[in-house]
Amino acid sequence: MPSLRHRDLEYTIDQVVDSYDTSSEINNLESATLPNRRAVLKAFHHLVPVCFMGFYSSRGLNRDNLRHSISEHLYPAYETLVEQIERAVTYHDTDSDQRHPPGWSEQTVLELFKALPQIRGILNTDALAAYEGDPAAGSLEEIIFSYPTIRAITAHRIAHQLYSTGVPMIPRIIAECAHSETGIDIHPGAQIGPSFFVDHGTGVVIGETAVIGSSVKIYQGVTLGALSTARSHETDGRARKRHPTIEDDVTIYSGAKILGGDTIIGKGATIGGNVWLVDSVAAGAKIFGRESS
Repeated sequence: MPSLRHRDLEYTIDQVVDSYDTSSEINNLESATLPNRRAVLKAFHHLVPVCFMGFYSSRGLNRDNLRHSISEHLYPAYETLVEQIERAVTYHDTDSDQRHPPGWSEQTVLELFKALPQIRGILNTDALAAYEGDPAAGSLEEIIFSYPTIRAITAHRIAHQLYSTGVPMIPRIIAECAHSETGIDIHPGAQIGPSFFVDHGTGVVIGETAVIGSSVKIYQGVTLGALSTARSHETDGRARKRHPTIEDDVTIYSGAKILGGDTIIGKGATIGGNVWLVDSVAAGAKIFGRESS
């Protein structure tokens, strides 16, 4: 005879099941057609070592075995990503007038893989920017092994490539994994140039339509955000420009909030800590609190 506790548990389970009969937007029972978050991240974690193989391999590497070591990661990443992207686009196409053609998922993954040499080159500039920008860094190896900026920007470079080719859901899954690990929240749509360095990083937010030039350095708690959170898109379906543009060689100190799609921070400008900006700043300007120069 079931115990009272067992009957209570069975009753509670029935109540949870019955809750799925209500009109709710989170009742999706077609989970098999959605991407699997764990599988997406498994594929992503195959791509990270490909970008930094010399830092992740458990055996000695040379030009003779390098290709084999990379293949060990790219083959499983390919199979998994194709399946997960196919799920994402199939689900997306059910609610869209546009349809992805057959083979689109395979081609998209191949385009990502073809972009990996270029992504590695940009990540090299990011790692060097961190080393040159942080006197506390003991070595380049220390940065790649331990700095959250590298984990966050690696995820972003990969997610942005997928986002740029129109992959739904998957880029955001990768971005939010990096966010949870590092405290650095970069939307995969943000355009970020080379030699990008986020020092410390916790609490940094970079919005979908932000554009960041080369050799930009930002500190913890910086927000590159929007003035309004209302959902609005242009007629072509693309997100309208809601987030600021940061030109080359800009430094933004901790806690600064720079908001708005029309806000431009000119080349070489310095933005002080805790500054609130909704207006553009000229090239080379220095903005500290209520004072500027």
